[in-house]
Amino acid sequence: MSDFHDLHTGRLWSVMSWEQLTGFWTRIDPAAGWYLYAVGEPVPGAPAAAGQVSAFIAQMDALLRKEHQHDYCGIVYADQLDAPNFIKIFDPNNLGVSCGFSDNPPLPGWILCRVPPEDLQPDAPLPEGRKRWWRALFG
Repeated sequence: MSDFHDLHTGRLWSVMSWEQLTGFWTRIDPAAGWYLYAVGEPVPGAPAAAGQVSAFIAQMDALLRKEHQHDYCGIVYADQLDAPNFIKIFDPNNLGVSCGFSDNPPLPGWILCRVPPEDLQPDAPLPEGRKRWWRALFG
């Protein structure tokens, strides 16, 4: 198995509160070699530039707070909350059973990782609105 597979299927910790999410974002070094992967889009072949990572974090934070209208976060998961290397972010509009156990858990909407990602081959195409949002981030 690959490092990506091990991280994707391994134990992850949830960022439960919005306050915790605010602090979590500050622990991500944008220049640390992050791959930004929107599940359903082509897999990136190289890490994103620091400016792209910073823009992604800012836009993702805004999207989650706008579209996940709950008093808790609970849809961002990481291998380590203090020094993450692998982060799954579930799309607020396609949650299914994102926590707990399921025989067929939904794929995350986005992954930030410091190892090369692999194509997760979603069952359905990425919604057009999400494609436009993703592509607008990077021109």
